Amino acid sequence: MKTSIYRYQHTAWAEHPISQHPADGSVNLVLCFSAKTTLQEAGIYDMLKNKFPAAHIAMCSTAGEIFQDEVLNGELIVVALYFEKTAIQSFAVNIMDYSNSYAAGMALAKQLPKEQLKHVLILSDGSKVNGSELVKGLATQFEKDVLITGGLAGDGADFQSTLVGLNEQPKEGCVLAIGLYGNYIHVAHGSQGGWDIFGLEKRVTSSSGNVLVELEDQNALELYKKYLGVESVNLPGSALLFPLSVIIPGADKPVVRTILSINEEDQSMTFAGDIPVGSRVRFMKANFDRLTHAAAEAAGFIAAKSIVPDFSLLISCIGRKLVLGDKTEEEVKAVNKIFGEHTIQAGFYSYGEITPFNEGGKCQLHNQTMTITSFYEL
Repeated sequence: MKTSIYRYQHTAWAEHPISQHPADGSVNLVLCFSAKTTLQEAGIYDMLKNKFPAAHIAMCSTAGEIFQDEVLNGELIVVALYFEKTAIQSFAVNIMDYSNSYAAGMALAKQLPKEQLKHVLILSDGSKVNGSELVKGLATQFEKDVLITGGLAGDGADFQSTLVGLNEQPKEGCVLAIGLYGNYIHVAHGSQGGWDIFGLEKRVTSSSGNVLVELEDQNALELYKKYLGVESVNLPGSALLFPLSVIIPGADKPVVRTILSINEEDQSMTFAGDIPVGSRVRFMKANFDRLTHAAAEAAGFIAAKSIVPDFSLLISCIGRKLVLGDKTEEEVKAVNKIFGEHTIQAGFYSYGEITPFNEGGKCQLHNQTMTITSFYEL
């Protein structure tokens, strides 16, 4: 396996010195991350296809790009991978062609051949998709030992629309899956949050899918505004600073949910994933040191397996970026320090992260985490 990472600026390719220089014609998978405005430019896909003619090309809009130990904004980051012994299959669906996200996830998963499937990487529209329902639909079609990871595309802090593309110009509503096959590919994962929980636990008494209406028979948006105080005038953006810890009925571990939008007319809040009736929720707030330490812990889960990855894909949440501000690179540098100078790392800031818990179990949608997927080929 060989990997190169590039920043594409002013029609010029700037390759990072750590790159392993696979020949352009041999590259069989390309991951491309950039701001929505950049991916909207005509000819972006054609430019990549001309450089990497044999590759599956996946493109995803972001809320910031990760380039080794740097965090960038609006630059075009390209990861070019050559798997020598690993087969690749890729497929895409559009959420607007299905009745719901669950059905879209199931339909996408059905397209992937199952024999010798080891890992599925998902890049999904982040504004039209219910991430938790998408993941549930995907999981119906895979054996438990198939690892599913990935993330939801971003649109900076604007939350208007996102773009994803597979082997074509990126567009809204797209959800793509990349399957890696065979016994030579090894994939490891780690995910951590680092947020502090505060306030009393409250029960969800009215919701529909990922739309929350009431907590303890009180209007949830009104209650949330009380907790935010002066920050409530900046909703929905300020909600990224105060996500919810949610224990879904039947689960024993909490997941984090963050707001995508609010509806003042019906006083509801739309989240990136489901918050079913009966869920127990608590408010969360940022702790700078814990966020950075959590990123290192996520990498540590992988390093503890004595794995030195060839490439690590980092997907962190826009909420973490807003909290960390001009110190956002600290969490990326913390990961880089764990893996060392021999691991190439790249990725993006997202509207949601897809991964199982570190201890295993079924894949879920998470918010406000640093999620890492590491690859190496025997």
